[in-house]
Amino acid sequence: MRNPYAFMRANVRLIGSLPMAFVVTLAIVLSPTGLTAQVAIPAAALPDEAAFKQALERGHELESQRRWGEALAHYEDALKDHPERHDIQDRLTRARIHYDLGRRYDDDTFTASVGRLSERDALELYTEILRKIESHYFQKPDWQQLAARGVKNVNIALTEASFLRKNGLLASKEAIDTFRDEVRRRMAVTEVRNQQQANEVAINVARLADSKLGLRPSAIILEFASGAACALDQYSCFLTGGQLDDVFSQIEGSFVGLGIELKAVENSLAIISVIPGSPAAVAGLRAGDRIVGVDGVSTTNISTDEAANLLKGQEGSSVEIGIADGQGGLRRVQLVRRRVEVPSIEGARIVDADHGVAYMRLGSFQKTTSRDLDAALWELHRQGMQSLIVDVRGNPGGLLTAAVDASDKFLSSGNIVVTRGRNSHEDFDYRAHSVGTWRVPLIVLIDGDTASASEIFAGAIRDHHRGTVVGQRSYGKGSVQGIFSLVTSKAGVRLTTAKFYSPSGHAISNRGVYPDLAVTTAKKPVDGGQNELPGENDEVLDAAVQFARTRLSGQMQAAAR
Repeated sequence: MRNPYAFMRANVRLIGSLPMAFVVTLAIVLSPTGLTAQVAIPAAALPDEAAFKQALERGHELESQRRWGEALAHYEDALKDHPERHDIQDRLTRARIHYDLGRRYDDDTFTASVGRLSERDALELYTEILRKIESHYFQKPDWQQLAARGVKNVNIALTEASFLRKNGLLASKEAIDTFRDEVRRRMAVTEVRNQQQANEVAINVARLADSKLGLRPSAIILEFASGAACALDQYSCFLTGGQLDDVFSQIEGSFVGLGIELKAVENSLAIISVIPGSPAAVAGLRAGDRIVGVDGVSTTNISTDEAANLLKGQEGSSVEIGIADGQGGLRRVQLVRRRVEVPSIEGARIVDADHGVAYMRLGSFQKTTSRDLDAALWELHRQGMQSLIVDVRGNPGGLLTAAVDASDKFLSSGNIVVTRGRNSHEDFDYRAHSVGTWRVPLIVLIDGDTASASEIFAGAIRDHHRGTVVGQRSYGKGSVQGIFSLVTSKAGVRLTTAKFYSPSGHAISNRGVYPDLAVTTAKKPVDGGQNELPGENDEVLDAAVQFARTRLSGQMQAAAR
C-alpha cells in the first residue's frame, strides 16, 4: 500500500537555495596537567570569522530595508557556511516569520478569513491544526515550543505595517510595548504540556490583545496557528487558501502565471528558468534576465516580495514588466497570464549520435512524471538510445509516488525507498517490479540542490548499482511531508510525517546521496527551455557523456573479443 499523503516538498523557489547544515569541528587543546582547557583558534579560522561578521552585516542591511525574501535566502546561504552559529539560525527564524507573514497578508483568501472568523471559529481552526500535528507529525510535538512560537509570531506581527493596516490597529507604540511585556510575564510562569494548554495560551493572548489593543481575537489566534505549524521544522508550515491551491497546482503540473522561476537578487528578480511554451518563453525571456519593474513600478522602490506579488494575477489579465538582460539592455514586455503546463521532462534528446548517448532533464516529480517519462523513453529509444543520462540537478522534489514510479522503470526488484514515521500507518516499503523495466545503461546527474524525491531516485539507482551517479553530493532532505486541507477554513498545513531511507538503509537527512564520480567544477545545469546544447559550459554533463562513451566502447571491445 502506498501513502496517498506523501508529498515530499512544496516547490517554492523564489526564496533561493535550500537550507543545509554541516558539521564544523572546533579544536580543544588541553594543558599538560589535564586540569584546564582553552579554545585554540587556528589562523585559518580568522577569515571565517570575518566572513561571518560580513554575513551578519549584510543580513542586518536587508532586514533594515525590510527585504525579507532576500534576507531569508541570505541567512539560508550563511547557515551553510556557519552551521554552528545560533545567531544565524535566530536571524533566519526571524526573517522567515516576517516573510511568511507578508505572504499571508498578501493573500486575499487569508485576509478575508481574518475579518470573517469569530474568536470561536479561529479557535476551531487552531485546534484542528494542533490535532493534525498530534496525529500526523513524525515525532511528539513540544507544546511549549509551539506556544512560544505563536507568541513570537504575534510580537513580530505587531511590527509589520501590513498586519497593523489590514487589522485596523491604531494602538500606540507604548500600548503595544505594554501588551508585549504583559504577555512575556505570563509566559514566564506558564507551562504548556498538551494541546489543551496550548489552546488556553492562544485564547488568553487573543483576549488580552482585544482588551489592551482593540485587536480582533481571530488575528492573534491565526498567528498562533501559523506559528505552531512553522515551529516544527523547516519543512512544515501553515498554508493559506492561495498557497494550498499553489501546492496542488504544483502536484498537478499546471498553474496560471507567466511561466518563470525567480530568485530575489539585489532589488530585482532574477529569472532562473523559463518554461517552454509559456507566455514568458513566447515573449523571448531567458534565464539570466532580471525583472527590474512591474507595471511601471521599479523594483528599487519596493521589496522583491512585493514585486513578486505584483506578477501574480487572474488568468487572462496582463502585466508589463521591465527586463534587464545580461548585456545591459533594457526593454519593456507586455505579458498575458495564462495556464501553463509544467513539463516534468525537459530537453530529451540524443547528445551523441555516434554512441547513442541520450539525455533528459527531470525537473520535478509530479502527477504527470510517469507518463512523461514513458513518452520520452520510447521516443529516445526510436532515435537509437544506447545509454541514458538523467539530470536531476536542481530538482527540489515533489510527489513521493512519482519518484517511486520513476525509479521502478529502471529497477526490477528490491526496495526503492523505505519510510518510517511515529505511527505505523506512515511505515511503507516501496518495492520495484520486474514488469516494464528498462535495461538501458544509466547515468544520473546530481548536485547540492538535488533534494527530497529526487534523492529517492538517485539513491535507489546508486544503492542497487543500477547506474552511475555523477556530480556533487545531494542536499540531504530525507523527510516526507503530507498536505492536509482543513475542514474549518480554506487553508491547510504541510507536516513532516516520516523520514525516508535508501534501499541500503542509509538515512538521507543531513547526509544526501554521494556521487560515484565526483565532478566539483560544474558551471551550470542544462535548461531544456533555453537555446543551449547539453554539454556547453557544463562540466558535469561533459564528464557523464565521456563516461558513457568510454563504457560503450569498452563493451564493444569486449564483445569483439
